[in-house]
Amino acid sequence: MVIDERKQLLIEWLTGVFSTNKFSCEPASSDASFRRYFRVKFGGQSYVVMDAPPTHEDCVPFITVADVLSKHGINAPTIFHQSVEKGFLVLSDFGSDSFLDKLSDLTVDQYYDDAVQALHKMHDISLSEISIPRYDLSLLLQEMSLFEEWFIKKLLAVDLSVDDKKILLDVKERLAQSALEQPQVFVHRDYHSRNLMVTNTDNPGVIDFQDAVVGPISYDLVSLFRDCYIDWPDEKIYAWLDQFFQQRQGRGCSDHFDQAQLYQWFDWMGVQRHMKAIGIFSRLLLRDDKEGYLKDIPRTLAYVVPICARYEELKPLAELIGKYQLMTKFEALQLQRAAS
Repeated sequence: MVIDERKQLLIEWLTGVFSTNKFSCEPASSDASFRRYFRVKFGGQSYVVMDAPPTHEDCVPFITVADVLSKHGINAPTIFHQSVEKGFLVLSDFGSDSFLDKLSDLTVDQYYDDAVQALHKMHDISLSEISIPRYDLSLLLQEMSLFEEWFIKKLLAVDLSVDDKKILLDVKERLAQSALEQPQVFVHRDYHSRNLMVTNTDNPGVIDFQDAVVGPISYDLVSLFRDCYIDWPDEKIYAWLDQFFQQRQGRGCSDHFDQAQLYQWFDWMGVQRHMKAIGIFSRLLLRDDKEGYLKDIPRTLAYVVPICARYEELKPLAELIGKYQLMTKFEALQLQRAAS
């Protein structure tokens, strides 16, 4: 029997925090990092406890961002107890229902409007009041490199020609420049249906924001509307984008871009994000033995190809995906894994 030393340490710490061992502690969820979450019930209250091993994770960004979000009226978890040294946080419990669990044609408009209202508040955050990294050129390119390194080369065992590597680099640089030319705002960075919890008041409960950066205004919109875990028709997506733009005007934002420019930024940002996501999903399997995200690759890749086909500057990426039959090769890989 494998002993869970981190959980034992957590139980000991909670016993000290609550001054009793009369509490329950059950797994709540895990994510794509080394973090785990437990649901702890004590004294008629329910809490979520984050376990972030200090050798792999740092609790400080989560604590810093949670404080700023709460000050701006965004429903982030309250931190009741913390040990940065041990990597434990006792948080308020938003329950078990994420947007992904509850989204349907009947609920999506209201839920997404709730999420966009929280985004407006995030975009109101003065960048001088929070110290978070910038989504700079190096980071944007590094993230897109995951697509070639982990998906094309390591997962599919495809080697691009020298010329095609240059084509891919050119597209990545164009995408990065599009991101950098946008208004720079607070960016959650994983603002999707698994990180938005359905709450009775102040919907949504916002979690998993520790990787926040200063970055492009369209980034969290892409995470929300072109979610890697659920997809919606383009007519809905652009209608939501129109509403976002109109709401900014209603809030008195002095934007120097029009709806057409926002569409282009949004589309190109999506290609950047989805290349990154496909690479991460592949790495989670190959490096971390987490295969649950593989099923999301077809949906995510299916976003990239039609968007690239709409823009002359991005067509070479769509052509490269077709030339090397990446979708077909991935489908064959899935069948092979299912049969083994």
